[in-house]
Amino acid sequence: MAKKSPNEASPVAQFEQSLEELEQLVEKMEAGDLSLEQSLTAYERGVGLYRQCQQALEQAQLRVRLVSDPAQPEKSEPFESTSNDD
Repeated sequence: MAKKSPNEASPVAQFEQSLEELEQLVEKMEAGDLSLEQSLTAYERGVGLYRQCQQALEQAQLRVRLVSDPAQPEKSEPFESTSNDD
């Protein structure tokens, strides 16, 4: 089986980099120094980074489930959400 190149790393491996870039974009947007076009571009990039982070977290959860009970990962308990979306 061929190994992935560094540019094709899994979302889990890229999580911290994506999260850091997302945080930097948010800081720039909150500063209010971007033009409308720059803000839209930053927002689009941010949505993409957010989705990458979500995918990485889902894959990490699946990996934990597989390690916890490789015979029956579907019967494992889901992680409790600690987000404050309220």
